[in-house]
Amino acid sequence: MIELQLLDGFDVRRDGSVVELPQSARRLVAFLALHERPLHRIYVAGSLWLESTDEHANASLRSTLRRLGRNDSALIDADGNLVRLAPEVTVDLHELQEQARAVLRDDPPTAEILRRLCLAGELLPGWYDDWVVLERERFRRLRVHALDSLCETLTAVGRYAAAIEAGRAAVAAEPLRETAHLLLIRAHLAAGNRSEAIRRYRLFRDLLDAELGLAPSAQLEELVGPLPVW
Repeated sequence: MIELQLLDGFDVRRDGSVVELPQSARRLVAFLALHERPLHRIYVAGSLWLESTDEHANASLRSTLRRLGRNDSALIDADGNLVRLAPEVTVDLHELQEQARAVLRDDPPTAEILRRLCLAGELLPGWYDDWVVLERERFRRLRVHALDSLCETLTAVGRYAAAIEAGRAAVAAEPLRETAHLLLIRAHLAAGNRSEAIRRYRLFRDLLDAELGLAPSAQLEELVGPLPVW
């Protein structure tokens, strides 16, 4: 069993043991994992070795594939002009993305899905390649939308503690995003936590003013209107 971790850092484990890889191999494995489909060698080489000539980029790819070929972890399938992540490799990002999409399809949320979405780390922190930054943002948006959905759904069915947990995670991911604050405040009010709802409103109001010079929307003001929020 081969497990590839991309969230909260890069890590590869085979049957529980760490697989050490050079940086060039890590970048190749991560690149293929993020694309989730077979890719032409020339595209992979040009994307990973941008500063090199085509000849040097292709040579670098061949060298990296040879290094991985000497590793018995079987991380990559190279078939003719196509390369891809080996099908037997499980990727934490893929699993969490599918769980987030299930939430957005209104599948019944489980405690494990809630826990994983709330605790999920950033995609490959410290990596600044354009292809990483793009996927990091895409995953962040998917995750916060799933957390919003969880907060709203769990509030509606009276699971207030779980709803608040999801709402707090969404707020932590995007502190200036009003939707997350509104859903969290609504969950607190539904749970009878008026004082916490007021505190959350004040925190967001002050942060929004300090960072952007803006005031909360009329919708949020209406939600907390009956409360003493001076």
